[in-house]
Amino acid sequence: MARTFDLLIVGGGVNGCGIARDAAGRGLDVCLIEMNDLASATSSASTKLIHGGLRYLETYEFALVREALAEREVLLTIAPHLVRPLRFVLPVLPGMRPAWLLRLGLLLYDYLYWRRTLPGTATLDLRRVGAGRPLRETMRRGFEYSDCRVDDARLVILNARDAADRRASIRPRTKLLDAKRQAGLWRARVETQQGEIEEIAARALVNAAGPWAGSLLGRIEGVDQSARIRLDQGSHIVVRRMFEGEQAYIFQNADGRIVFAIPYEGDFTLIGTTDREYRADPAKVHAGEDDIAYLIEAANLYFRQQLSREDVVWTYAGVRALLDDGASAARATREYKLVVDAADGLPLLNVFGGKITAYRHLAEKALDQLKPFFPRMRRGPWTADEPLPGGDLPAGGLAALETALAARFSWLEPTLVARLARSYGTRVWALLGEAAGIEALGRHFGAGLYGLEVGWLMREEWAQTAEDVLWRRTKLGLRLSPQEAQNLELFMTSKCSYCPNR
Repeated sequence: MARTFDLLIVGGGVNGCGIARDAAGRGLDVCLIEMNDLASATSSASTKLIHGGLRYLETYEFALVREALAEREVLLTIAPHLVRPLRFVLPVLPGMRPAWLLRLGLLLYDYLYWRRTLPGTATLDLRRVGAGRPLRETMRRGFEYSDCRVDDARLVILNARDAADRRASIRPRTKLLDAKRQAGLWRARVETQQGEIEEIAARALVNAAGPWAGSLLGRIEGVDQSARIRLDQGSHIVVRRMFEGEQAYIFQNADGRIVFAIPYEGDFTLIGTTDREYRADPAKVHAGEDDIAYLIEAANLYFRQQLSREDVVWTYAGVRALLDDGASAARATREYKLVVDAADGLPLLNVFGGKITAYRHLAEKALDQLKPFFPRMRRGPWTADEPLPGGDLPAGGLAALETALAARFSWLEPTLVARLARSYGTRVWALLGEAAGIEALGRHFGAGLYGLEVGWLMREEWAQTAEDVLWRRTKLGLRLSPQEAQNLELFMTSKCSYCPNR
């Protein structure tokens, strides 16, 4: 007999995988489908930040900011290998928001969630501190405050991994064709990667398709299709490292938008994001030349080192689905909305809007909405207290883990030890196993990527292509040459001792 699931979740981004993890941990039988790779759209195209949303204070979204600040603390605890503190420098520029207003906003930011563990705001004389050296000489005063950086795609993958460890069925590259309520169950037709048509039965359906959440409703029979969401494009550029130190910068622009400049993958600087409405196919979003020029101009307004188009080594763009409140893209709310259609006692839960920082709390609220339909849930909220895979770091945190790895695998390059620790946390021990020398890692593709790790990513993290490995599970696409990437693709498509048959 075919397996009947409690939940069928459509969408393998951070919200879908977060809901899958929470539901599986409460004892529900979960199936998640994603038409492409996990985290292949919005959830890998963020600014890589876990933050309260300082600029949302201007639109008086205090509850949203407070929730995000609380979640920042939770994620620091459950994923300390992926979520790490970062200090942000905010220069004061004549003609922009005045210093008194910035200071007032930062004080409010510090105290909206008083149980913070991160340092509070400080006032800077940019002429006397190292963080001021990269900035133009007109920048004399600024502020410094705390938020966090995150590996966004790995955050998604680890939520999916934890859900799978709790018996959830995670099925990337599986597309929903249509769904309807029939004979007391949701009946969904899906198309597999091999082009086969299958039926999945479930007691509840969750639409967590992100930018496709609105259009997905057109494939579901008998539901309200009038949801008002808007698409907002965010574009980013990556350049060679522009400044020393581990601080990030947040810059004001004359049009009211802000731009971040963030240390990225050691040797690079990430600059973003733009905010503008997007009306085309989300699958075709890309950073246009006007977006690139905007970000270069914003950086050049503040940094001594002037950028040109030739300095850009990589660009990416994503589309966020926001509630349509009629505001401009920069001021549109990041509040999310959960809408339940419970006709015939078979719920459809639609997830509209949201941001990566709040994904875990969103999942909790989603399960609250579904609880009346599943009174035998094994437990209540739990995800704030249990670490994500690899997040159970020893006393001393990442530094202690890196020290232990360096002692056990003394033949590993220090840069590789650091990358593996930050990517996999304590699961790095299982990845490396009993490897006794560099030859045990298998074929080297470049930049410290070996066959042993690739095999792990295919077996444990659903990677199937070089793109999956290089741009989502790792960010080594910034370092491998096109030929090395092609060699990796050929390796992954062949049968080898590290990779399962495909």
